[in-house]
Amino acid sequence: MPANHKKSRQMPGILARLRKIFGLNIGTVMFGVLFIYMAFSAILYLTTPHIESYQVTSGPLSRNETYTGLAIREESVCKAASSGYITYYAREGSKINASGAVYGLSSTKSGSSSVSLTPEELSRIRNDMMSFSKSFNSSKFNNTYSFKYELKGNILQYSESATGTTAPLTSDENTEDESSSENTSATAASVSYGNENISRAESDGIILYSTDNYEGKTIDTVTAEDFDQNSYHETDLKTSDSVKAGDDVYSIITDERWSLLIPLSEKQAEKLKDRSTIRVKFQKDDMTQTGDFSIITIDGERYGQIDFNKGLIRYASDRFLDIELVTNTSTGLKIPLSSIVTKDFYVIPDSYATTDPQSGATGFMLATKTKSGKAATTFKNASIYASIEEKSSSGSSEDPVSNDYVDKSSFKEGDAIVNPDTGEKYVIGETDTLQGVYCINKGYAVFRCIEVLDQNEEYAIVAKNTSYGLSRYDHIVRNADQVKEQDILY
Repeated sequence: MPANHKKSRQMPGILARLRKIFGLNIGTVMFGVLFIYMAFSAILYLTTPHIESYQVTSGPLSRNETYTGLAIREESVCKAASSGYITYYAREGSKINASGAVYGLSSTKSGSSSVSLTPEELSRIRNDMMSFSKSFNSSKFNNTYSFKYELKGNILQYSESATGTTAPLTSDENTEDESSSENTSATAASVSYGNENISRAESDGIILYSTDNYEGKTIDTVTAEDFDQNSYHETDLKTSDSVKAGDDVYSIITDERWSLLIPLSEKQAEKLKDRSTIRVKFQKDDMTQTGDFSIITIDGERYGQIDFNKGLIRYASDRFLDIELVTNTSTGLKIPLSSIVTKDFYVIPDSYATTDPQSGATGFMLATKTKSGKAATTFKNASIYASIEEKSSSGSSEDPVSNDYVDKSSFKEGDAIVNPDTGEKYVIGETDTLQGVYCINKGYAVFRCIEVLDQNEEYAIVAKNTSYGLSRYDHIVRNADQVKEQDILY
C-alpha cells in the first residue's frame, strides 16, 4: 500500500483521539478565549501602576496638639469651728458672697422643720427646680446633692430675712493650735439660728467640698511630681455624720485668676517659644478662651504656663484638665503633598489676551506673514492656567500688571503676539513655574494651579476660590508622579 495512502488513513484517527481527549466544541473554544482574556487582564492589572484619586476636602491642616494641664489657683481650706452634725447650704462649684451661709452645725441630726415663705420666694424656688430639671444629666447625679444644698441655703436666707436674724453676726474665736492650721483660712464668721450654728464665708469665692493637698500651691512651689496623675488623690469632705472641731469642711477659691501648667517636649517648646498669648479649647465642654502664655522651667524640664482671668467657675472642680492648643489656624482646601507637581509656563501680559469672535475661545493674536511676506495675525487658542497680579515696573501699587500663565505647548520660544488694542508686539520667552495638581473630574488629567498656605509632613492647605484653581469635592490624582497631563484615566 502506498505510504501517502497510509498517512491519510491515520490522520482522521489522530484528530478523533484529540477530540476525544479535549472534547473540542464551540463551548470549549469560547471558554479558552475567555480564559486567555482574563489572564491577560490580570497580568495587565498587576503590571500597570494604579492611579489613586483623592477628593478635595475643606478644613484645617491637622488636629491641634492636646495636653493635660495642672490647674493652679488661689484657694484655701476652711475647718469646722466646733463639733456637731453638719448641714450644707452652699452648692458645690457655685459662687458665694462674703457672709453667705456655707454650712450649719447642730448637736443633733436635723429633722423636718417648717418654714413660712412668701409667694414670691416660692416662685423663685419653683423656677430654680424647673431649671435644674431641664438641665439634669443622669451621668452627673452628684449635682443633685449640690442643688439640694443650694435650695437649703436659699430657704435659710429667706427665713432669716423674715425673722430678722441677718443682723450683725458675732464671730467665734478659732482656738486651734497654729501649727495645725497651715494652708488653711481662718474659720468663717458664724451665727446661731434655731439649734444650728451657721458658718458663713469670710470672702467672695467658689465653694468646693473636697481637698486634694494642692491648696496653697503656687507656680513657684509646683514640682514635677505634682503632674503625676497616678498618685493624685482627692478627698470628698461631704458627710452625713458629725464633724469634729478642726476637721476640714470645705475649700474656697478666692480669686478668679488662675493658671494651667502643661509639660512640653523640646520640639513643642521650640514651636511655641515666640507666643505671648494662646487660644485654648477645653475638651470638657468644648469652650475656648485666650490666655497669656509663657514657658517656664520646673525641675529642669520645660512647661507652658497659661494664665487666665476668667472661666474658672466652669473648671473649679477639676485639678487636671485636658486641653487643645488652637495653633493650627490656617484653613482652606486640604490635599496630600503627593498630589502636588510643578509645571513651567510662558508668562504673557494679560493685556495681550483676546477672544475669538467666532468660537468665543480665549487666546492671543500670533504675528505671522502671508505668502507674499506681508505682516499678518492669526488667532491662536491657548489655555490660561493662572492669572497673577504683580506690581508694575514703576512700583506703583495703584497700577498692577496681570500676567497670564500659558501652556508651553501653545507657543514656541521667540513667537511674537500682537496686542489687539494697541498693535504692540510681545516676544514670547519669559517662563515661570507654578505648583498645581492633576484634576480628574472628567476622566483625564488636567493641571490646576494651587496657592499653598501651610503644610506638614503629609498634607497641605491651599487657598479657596482661586481663579483656575481647585474647588471643594474636586477629584485629584493622589500619586501625581505617575501621571502626565491629558492622560486618560477612565
